[in-house]
Amino acid sequence: MRPKALDFEQLVSQNKQELLNDEESITQIELRLENKQEAIVLAERQKNQQKIIAGDRF
Repeated sequence: MRPKALDFEQLVSQNKQELLNDEESITQIELRLENKQEAIVLAERQKNQQKIIAGDRF
């Protein structure tokens, strides 16, 4: 049996909710990406700082 067809208002409501869920997911992904990028920059700075310190020893 086919599922009952949704009326226009139900479809609009469902699509709106899906868009809101997608927006939330995208926001979470963006935050994780920003955190990873910050961690990479910090690690690179620390690595460069260690190279500078090691270079000063010799």
